Amino acid sequence: MSNNDDLVNNILRELDNAPKETPPAETPPVEKPSGKEGGTAEKSTHTEETPHEEKRTPRNNAPLRNTPQQNDRKPERAYPTPVRENNSAPPRRKKKKKKRSRLPGVLILTTFIFAVSICLSMVIIAFGKDMLGIGKSEKTVPFVIREGATTQEIADQLKDDGIIRSPKFFVLFSRLRKSDAAYIAGEHYLRPNMAYETIISNLTTAEDIVGESVEVTFPEGITLYDAADILQENNVCSAEDFIFYFNSGDYGFDFESRLPTDYSLKFCRMEGYCFPDTYIFTEGMDPEQVCMKIYSNFNSKMEENDRYEKLAKRGVSLDELITLASIVQKEAATVDVMNAVASVFWNRLEHSDEFPLLQSDPTTNYAQNVIKPHLEVVNKTMVDAYDTYVGAGLPPGAICNPGTDAIDAVLDAVDTPFFYFIANTYTGETMFAETLEQHEANQALIEQQMAEYEAAQQEEQNE
Repeated sequence: MSNNDDLVNNILRELDNAPKETPPAETPPVEKPSGKEGGTAEKSTHTEETPHEEKRTPRNNAPLRNTPQQNDRKPERAYPTPVRENNSAPPRRKKKKKKRSRLPGVLILTTFIFAVSICLSMVIIAFGKDMLGIGKSEKTVPFVIREGATTQEIADQLKDDGIIRSPKFFVLFSRLRKSDAAYIAGEHYLRPNMAYETIISNLTTAEDIVGESVEVTFPEGITLYDAADILQENNVCSAEDFIFYFNSGDYGFDFESRLPTDYSLKFCRMEGYCFPDTYIFTEGMDPEQVCMKIYSNFNSKMEENDRYEKLAKRGVSLDELITLASIVQKEAATVDVMNAVASVFWNRLEHSDEFPLLQSDPTTNYAQNVIKPHLEVVNKTMVDAYDTYVGAGLPPGAICNPGTDAIDAVLDAVDTPFFYFIANTYTGETMFAETLEQHEANQALIEQQMAEYEAAQQEEQNE
């Protein structure tokens, strides 16, 4: 017994000096019977054997010392528990990264595509409407292609004249149609509501001649009714149609924008704008085309020689200029005296308090011989307004169609002291005066000259 106790004590002392380990789960001891019956039972310190390892249950709950066989096995490593720096603060948790939604980007891209689609649709619709002539004016417009003009130049001119809106698209259409080398120089008549196909066909096809060419001359001082009669006599168009379309106007020329909007007292709205010149028409020509050719000539003449700049300096309107020029055209016997005659009327207009009436005989003749016969119901207010012996200042409109000499005479505004003039219709001489007394003396002298001239003519006939 004492030997066993000593052995156990030695083992305990060795275990006390060894590093402490976490004791394994305690295995209940197994009793073995002694060799002799009635002998004392001895507790075994051995547990169930396992391969390569033998575990022993310590006595008095003391840990067992590793046997030499157990030294080859490394002890399990214990990891220390992390210590919090601040016991009061909760442990930090790593925030989960939120996934960004793709919905805003999809909406922006969809909106962008939708906006681009709308813009492209509008552009395509605009080009389509222009190509087909949809929603544009039906007014006929004269169009002249100069010799050697390129397709781009023709397209730019078409845009400037208000016939098309997109020159580049017209050029592209022309090239696709292979018409670049087929355009015919000369005068054509187009309408803005024509499709590109029709416009190109018109510009690449020689105009169908309805009748033979007719040369017509409108002399200076001619009235609109006289011009209408000349056109009808030459089988160009009827006089009635010409009067209607010429007075209707609105052909898109620049000078038309300068005309007054109130023409209630005018007899012929466009009297004075049938520019005296020689024109080439054709028999059976469209009256609108006849009118546009005359309008175009007047428009180009007014743009020459700085006439609009001089008009602005004079401080009068285009209609007032043409009205006064028509009076000068009728009053002046020769071109040489036009400036002096114009100065007399300017002096009277500028001194209207002293000279309220222009007192021009041709205005009275126009009122009595042109206006009255063409009115179904005589308008006395209109007739009196045209008669400058009755109405003050300028008449409501021109009394004839003046030429460039009469127009320039009014624009040049020669400074003279004259307020009166009288012309000898037989000799063509015109006499000017500053005062009424001088004018009456000139009048008496001219009457005497005319009487002598008539007496001489009578003697020649009697012989």
